[in-house]
Amino acid sequence: MLLEPSQRTKLDTSSDTLFYNSPRFVTHVDEGFISQLTALYRDRIPPNSRILDFMSSWVSHLPTDVSYAHVEGHGLNEEELARNKQLDHYFVQNLNENQTLPLENRSFDAVVNTVSVQYVQYPEKIFAEVYRVLKPGGIAIFSFSNRMFYEKAIAAWRDNSEASRVALVKQYFEAVPGFGNIETVVKKSEAPAIMQMIGQMTGRGGGDPFYAVIAERMEPLVKA
Repeated sequence: MLLEPSQRTKLDTSSDTLFYNSPRFVTHVDEGFISQLTALYRDRIPPNSRILDFMSSWVSHLPTDVSYAHVEGHGLNEEELARNKQLDHYFVQNLNENQTLPLENRSFDAVVNTVSVQYVQYPEKIFAEVYRVLKPGGIAIFSFSNRMFYEKAIAAWRDNSEASRVALVKQYFEAVPGFGNIETVVKKSEAPAIMQMIGQMTGRGGGDPFYAVIAERMEPLVKA
């Protein structure tokens, strides 16, 4: 197993459904992070793609001037998903209770996940599902920073360094045969100069760090 049972535990053992019962119409990262994420999506996801916004909320951070064929949303709070104007359709599902997605095989060009991977207790099953719903050649982009709901993050995440968390998400992809071209993106905040100054004064370093792990569903080998 990729994770030991103790590594999957959360300080708050109540259902995630209960925790996310009330909507939170806020962004959980700063503008520097969001701008870097949107730029990454613009660069790596072509127009007219079919996208699964996995563990989404009331915003998706996709470029608003790019047309996509379909954006499917998934999350735990229906009010948040209903507010998200970039979603064409959405569904609510607690992945820590049911890891099987109600989606067809090879139906998406891209799967994106923003600042939520730290809450997944069964990443082996979840990342296998991500692989299943991706088309050959499709990509998955999992982005995160150093923020979290500490009581809901799994022990393997909250007890590790930021560098170790990047390595952990990479291991999640590596545990699924068929994912390849795995790469990591690590960037400093693009916060304005005044925010960087405030960050230096407060010890926050000027903004949220940006991390992303990207993987591709490889084309199956064809025998001659």
